[in-house]
This record gives sequence, C-alpha cells and structure tokens, in this order.
Amino acid sequence: MGNHGGMVSVSHAGRLLVATPTIGDPNFERTVIVLLDHDAEGALGIILNRPSDLSTGEVLPGWSDLAAQPGVVFSGGPVEQEGIIGLGRRTGHDVGAAFQVTVGPIGVIDLSASPVDVVGTVEGIRLFAGYTGWGPGHLESEILSGGWWLADAEPGDPLTSAPADLWATVLRRQPEPLRRWAFYPAEPSLN
Repeated sequence: MGNHGGMVSVSHAGRLLVATPTIGDPNFERTVIVLLDHDAEGALGIILNRPSDLSTGEVLPGWSDLAAQPGVVFSGGPVEQEGIIGLGRRTGHDVGAAFQVTVGPIGVIDLSASPVDVVGTVEGIRLFAGYTGWGPGHLESEILSGGWWLADAEPGDPLTSAPADLWATVLRRQPEPLRRWAFYPAEPSLN
C-alpha cells in the first residue's frame, strides 16, 4: 500500500518519545516527551524531564498547593514558551470537563478553571512552559532516521519526582538491546 500523503497509520498519542544519543539537537538531548496529540496534521508533545528554577507559585499561584514535587515549572519545549500546559493525576472518576485523559490517570488540565473546582478530583499538578510540535509526517521521519525511540508510558512518568533519572528509567524498562542504552554515559567525551 505505501504511506500515501503522509497519513498516520498508527497514532502514538499517549506514548513516550525517548531521545536517542544521535538526536543531534541540544534542545532534546536525553529528553523524554509524552505525545499529547498525533494524527495526520502532525504531533504535539511535552518534554517531561526539564525542570526550571521557576516555582509553580510564581507562575500560577492558585495551583501551587496542588503541585507535584518538585514544585517547579518544567520546560515543555521550544514552541510558545509563554504558554502553560498543566498535567495532573485524577484521584477519582468524576473529573469533569477540566480534564483530558492522556496516560491512565494522568491528563491535561484546563488551567482556566478555578483550582478550587479540581481539588479532591485531581492531584499532583505539573506546569509545562511551551511544547514540542511537528508538522505532518515530520515526527515519523525523525523516528525513522533514528532520532527517537518509542516507548509505552507508565502513569508515574509524566509527574515523576526524579526527572533527572527519567531518561534512564524509561530505557531500563525496555527489552534488549534498547535497555542497555540506559547506562550510556551523558558525556561520553568525559569518560
């Protein structure tokens, strides 16, 4: 059949992209991205393991009580860095319209809602400044050229309290030979 017109035969929404050592872009070195959206129009994801020094309370004070640890804003990617995307974990089934499921109990939160409206139904909020986007077919070609590994997300990944370890943590869960990349040194030139 072939892949006509850049159509997406498989959507990877809800899965992880793990940067390979050959990614060749410092913006994405050792990043883990969760794909929020992926279809024929392209893909949108957020980097899960780039915490900033900015506290959640400095950006959206109302949400800081609900913030996952560490309570800082993360860099979600190079696109629209002044825009904020919120992820959180639902505690029950009744989350209402302010929540869009992404991975298991984790979903995107409508930050224009009042934090009071989600207390008790959502916990562990994390704010991401900016996102990562691809046009039609671009992500597929980056995967084919070896820039990204695809991995299944686990519910603990998006709100991890150990973002510095996430890249290796995700790779350690993979089958061989992918698993052994978890032990790849961050700075090969220094070893």
